[in-house]
Amino acid sequence: MEFYVYILYSSALDQYYVGHTEDLQNRLFRHNNSGSKSTKKASDWVLKHQETYPTRAAAIGRETEIKRKKSRKYIEILIAG
Repeated sequence: MEFYVYILYSSALDQYYVGHTEDLQNRLFRHNNSGSKSTKKASDWVLKHQETYPTRAAAIGRETEIKRKKSRKYIEILIAG
């Protein structure tokens, strides 16, 4: 089973969201349909970046690493590739 770290963007909020999941399509659907407390203020979330990991622990580690940077610029560098 694969796990994903993903970055979403909402133009309505001009905000990024970083998370992890094992079902990326379902998770994006839930973000856009009030299925997530942290993203329910908008319904225009778009997938901007994803990374694949072999274990949930690895995905959580990477998610934490990105979030600890607390940097919009770092997220935009990741998205740009």
